[in-house]
Amino acid sequence: MFSVISRFTLLISLAFIGGYIALSFLGPSAAIASAICVLSIPLIYSYINLARLRKFTVADSVETMPLPSGYWEEILFRLQRLVRNLKLQIRSIEKQHARFIEAFQASPNGIVMLDDQDQIEWCNGIAERFFGLNFKRDALQRVNFLIRRPEFIQYLYKRQFEEPLLLERMGKGANLSLMLQAFPFGDNRHLMLIQDITDLQKADAMRRDFVANVSHEMRTPITVLMGFLETMQSLELDKSQQNQYFEMMMSQAQRMKTLVEDLLTLANLESNTLPAPMQVISIPTLMALLRNDAEALSQGHHVFNFEVSSPSNLMGEEREILSAFGNLVSNAIRYSPDTASISANWRLNQDREGEFSVTDTGPGIASEHLSRLTERFYRVDRSRSRDTGGTGLGLAIVKHIANRHQAQLIIESTPGKGSTFILRFPKERIAD
Repeated sequence: MFSVISRFTLLISLAFIGGYIALSFLGPSAAIASAICVLSIPLIYSYINLARLRKFTVADSVETMPLPSGYWEEILFRLQRLVRNLKLQIRSIEKQHARFIEAFQASPNGIVMLDDQDQIEWCNGIAERFFGLNFKRDALQRVNFLIRRPEFIQYLYKRQFEEPLLLERMGKGANLSLMLQAFPFGDNRHLMLIQDITDLQKADAMRRDFVANVSHEMRTPITVLMGFLETMQSLELDKSQQNQYFEMMMSQAQRMKTLVEDLLTLANLESNTLPAPMQVISIPTLMALLRNDAEALSQGHHVFNFEVSSPSNLMGEEREILSAFGNLVSNAIRYSPDTASISANWRLNQDREGEFSVTDTGPGIASEHLSRLTERFYRVDRSRSRDTGGTGLGLAIVKHIANRHQAQLIIESTPGKGSTFILRFPKERIAD
């Protein structure tokens, strides 16, 4: 402040001195002209600096402007420092904002920000996919004009956001189940969070179906056992009749035991996600065991052909492989009529992959059933499978064992001509 006053005092003094000298030698007109010239110098200098400041301001580069001399130097220096600090703050805020946007975009949940009029202020890509939105197009549009589900409109109207809203059959394929909830924030604004619970819904439906199927499978043998026990308690039976009833009761008890064992096997396989160990399994020995079990189950009603076309063995968990191969053979027996031919073969294909195949000449399977055969308790012919002791879990067990051995289950079938089930193992599982 002192510097500015000193400069102003010096300027007035120079104008007075110059005017006095001009008055003494040249007269009053020259004195006035000389004073005006002296006073015009700082005015012209200030105008030049203002013009330069305007130029750098328009170019948004005030902080790079060369500093002039004089009292303009301090003014522009402070202005440049202020601009630099403001730009640093703006860049920091922009980076923080960009990080927040990146975090919201990376969220697996949909996010929609609404203003006090329920207009869309922002939404992430997941929300766009869920509701078919486009932020650039739909910004500042009322959300109830874009999401026209009656239950959603009612949810917004009631303003009771303590509980979430379930929206089913959403998305382009109309196959999504979404859980939506609005949370108030700021000045009467709301943040909508949308979670895709389709898999949870499917898992819950599978759990309910599983419990219902297990209950149904267990109820029949238990009912039969209770009926026989009540009969034996209420009637006096001779020894032959008692033995007959005991055999039937044993059959039903064995059926429940098999079901429980298959359920435990399936539970163990589902809980163990690690690859199977690399232990050498003798294929000829395995095929001999399979043949003995198959002949015992068939009781001479089928024609078998067990063949080992390649001397290479398999590497994996022997107990699991025996279970998987045995399930495929026993399924062929259960679903094939008497005198049908059943072939089991082990070979290496042209890619050196191991293939175990089971082919029967039974009734075959319609194409609409093929994709569901590995579901738990799914049967094409329920009555025939139960009559032969099937639990409906065999192919589900085979699928999990195949996954543990990086194998692929391939099903080929033609109605009226029979079926072929193939377990294809990668060449890394082949022991030469």
